[in-house]
Amino acid sequence: MSMFFSGVWYYLNLAWVKFLLFFITTREITGLENVPKRGAVIVVSNHLNNADPPILTASIPRRLFWLTKIEWFSTPVVGRMFSMAKMIPVRRFEADLKALRMCEKITKQGHALGMFPEGHRSDTGGLITAEPGTALIALRTGAPVLPVAIWGTEKVKLPRDLIGRTHAHIRIGKPFRLARKEKVTREEIAGATDTIMKAIAALLPEKYRGVYGEPGASRLGATPQSPDPQPLSRGRESGDK
Repeated sequence: MSMFFSGVWYYLNLAWVKFLLFFITTREITGLENVPKRGAVIVVSNHLNNADPPILTASIPRRLFWLTKIEWFSTPVVGRMFSMAKMIPVRRFEADLKALRMCEKITKQGHALGMFPEGHRSDTGGLITAEPGTALIALRTGAPVLPVAIWGTEKVKLPRDLIGRTHAHIRIGKPFRLARKEKVTREEIAGATDTIMKAIAALLPEKYRGVYGEPGASRLGATPQSPDPQPLSRGRESGDK
């Protein structure tokens, strides 16, 4: 399916998702002015509930190309829908080179990539140790990283929420860049992972910060050696050279 027709499919589905969310949630969104209007960007967020992707998709004013666990694509209906929307299948907890190449292609085309660095939902509500894939993609592509925090969604549960709406909070931080590298070391990935996760943690209420609410070394077991994040200047939006 071409990018044009997948875009039509995406926005048609987005319309009914917004309609459904109107009945099951209320949303408090701050920081929308931080979302780059154009160009490549990697949207990174904590993950509390299966409701997070549709809520974030409906809240962030960019088309998001989500990385999604490959198991979803083997289901007859949902898998087909995800494929038509150009979601990117990823094998979690392993080096998925095909997914990496697809992410690089998406960012080179100037699109917004959506990722949950933790790799799966948190059972505790607090941030858990992140997988290295998000940092690797950020370092390999040089695309700006947009940190996002979401909470309250851990309470979303159907069909209960059809009669009692859940209040979700979405807080969007300022985008920043990590220095682009063709070859990266394990230590650099660990440092970049901490940089990304601590940017998300800074946006969350303290009780949701989990392991990234504590001072100390990288959660991947290595001393962080990533360069300091470089904030985007007002006149330098994502995708600008």
